[in-house]
Amino acid sequence: MRIAMMTDSYLPTRDGVATAVVTLRKALEDAGHTVFVIAPDPGEEHREEGVIYFPATGFRKYPDYYLPVFPSNKREIVESLDVDVIHVYGIAFMALKALFVSRALRIPVVLTYVTNVVDTMEFYSPLPLPMESQTRLAWTYLRNLLKRPQCIIALTPSTLRDFEANGVRTKRSEVIPIGIDTGRFTENRDGAAVRRRHGLEGARVAIHVGRMSYEKNITQVVDAMEHMPGDVKLLIAGKGPAAADIGAHVQAKGLSDRVIFAGFVPDEELPQYYAAADTFVSASRFETQGLTVVEAMACGTPVACAAGRAFLDVIEDGRNGYLFEDSPEACAQAMLRCMEDRDSLIDGMRRTVAEYSMDAVGARLSALYADLTSAAGR
Repeated sequence: MRIAMMTDSYLPTRDGVATAVVTLRKALEDAGHTVFVIAPDPGEEHREEGVIYFPATGFRKYPDYYLPVFPSNKREIVESLDVDVIHVYGIAFMALKALFVSRALRIPVVLTYVTNVVDTMEFYSPLPLPMESQTRLAWTYLRNLLKRPQCIIALTPSTLRDFEANGVRTKRSEVIPIGIDTGRFTENRDGAAVRRRHGLEGARVAIHVGRMSYEKNITQVVDAMEHMPGDVKLLIAGKGPAAADIGAHVQAKGLSDRVIFAGFVPDEELPQYYAAADTFVSASRFETQGLTVVEAMACGTPVACAAGRAFLDVIEDGRNGYLFEDSPEACAQAMLRCMEDRDSLIDGMRRTVAEYSMDAVGARLSALYADLTSAAGR
């Protein structure tokens, strides 16, 4: 099968969407499919051979993101690829371009809803409107957009519950998560070199991995360190628009000797970072899945996560990790329980990881593509 993956986010941007597209492309190609990635143009310096780029501009509110706002010969490009299905990641410009092409060429469209855009608007929206008005406009847009593709994919059931609560109706919906490469994220990784690099020998380590953005609520994890024993240190791996503010928060709290910033970590080093930690932690209540949570589990690192949204679907409290309510004290308690209870959590973690393997996810998507193309008479 020939598949066009049209994405709002791709390398050099580092987020769950870009990771999903890269990983899924490989899995689908390994299964014998032909995959074309179509992405916003990040400029000549960052272009990747084999990727098709639409003209784009940088996003001032969020550096490292690119918006394909300009006209493009999208119909001619997709028609020349002779694809059977279009798979969209995102709900912005690429989604609109994909729907135009789909209607013109009668190609079925699948859209994966990855980011809770409504929740990020207070941090990144350029519109000079009250937030209540922006939220209403956003849901109106989503109701009109998401009724058009042949299938909407949610990463966890929590997204479908959000849709139902806000009047979103779809032609078809499926829950299929972003998969992980279980050949790379495994329990046999050695994190000793990471510990040496960051001066963590002899310490118990909690790790946060991901974009340093405001909606991730990383300051709550920092505040939790005030309630942790002195031998526990927090390692924050990632970069993003909130980095400077989080650094200032750490200094204001007097925690500079216990909170270590690793900066951006290359994908190939991530398994060693997870292996270096005694627990993974996320205080985000914004996630549609939380890819790094499953990656950490795959490396044998127990997870402590905020009791909200997708984490309520992924984490079974006391079975494969621990959930915590909205306070630094509760966050600290969950991290300590993870450190103490790893042996009792490991079987539940392994069962969860098996559901998120890329092979399993790729097989489910292949079946969905075949079903939709058959219904479309392709």
